[in-house]
Amino acid sequence: MESENTNKNIIVGRNPVLEALRNDREIEKILVGKGAEGSIKKIVGMAKDKKIPVTMADKPILDRLANGSPHQGVAAYVSSYGYCDVEDILQIAKERGEAPFIILLDNLEDPHNLGAIMRTAEVCGAHGIVIPKRRSVGITDVVVKASAGAVEYVACAKVSNLAQTIDELKEKGIWIYACDMDGEPYYKTDLRGAAAVVIGSEGHGISRLVKEKCDFVVSIPMAGKITSLNASNAAAVLMCEVRKQRDAGKL
Repeated sequence: MESENTNKNIIVGRNPVLEALRNDREIEKILVGKGAEGSIKKIVGMAKDKKIPVTMADKPILDRLANGSPHQGVAAYVSSYGYCDVEDILQIAKERGEAPFIILLDNLEDPHNLGAIMRTAEVCGAHGIVIPKRRSVGITDVVVKASAGAVEYVACAKVSNLAQTIDELKEKGIWIYACDMDGEPYYKTDLRGAAAVVIGSEGHGISRLVKEKCDFVVSIPMAGKITSLNASNAAAVLMCEVRKQRDAGKL
């Protein structure tokens, strides 16, 4: 049971925070008291495994966050964002009378990239974004700010297994396009139908299993000395091409 707190986005106490970690609750960051021992080490270890930021904090800060509740040297900021299901994203496409246009993010970790991708997705008319539950950034305050308000309009689903989700989308007639370096130039690829574009993480790109599940691999030709774009730039190029081809098909 969570400790009583006037701020519903903050959990305090060792057991409540541990339970939130075990249940994969969306946690933006965890604050721990300086010099804290015991189960705090377990909390820190679990947080690092899940790529959740951990910050050292003085006791007065934790006291203020706890608002009189026993914090035992730890507090966690949890997300208030309401995630949806993949089916909800498909329903949005159906209600608009459009072929599904979905962005799949494979273990993206930079919140600024996610925010920028959400902003472009909203502008380009994507029906939603799908992210993994583990080892991936969620909707944090940084993401909200970077999205410039787009987070309020773009549906975002969290899934346990991205590869399995791709299989399910393919069964529904959606073509899956991986953005990677060894594919056909994106502007030579027909992106007009039901499409899901996969963007990889900043440092490692698309994982082998996810890439194997994709129907096509598309690349962005590089003419300069720098041989890659960051995730949000690559996503923007692909999303704008999808929008361009769809609009051209209406003429």
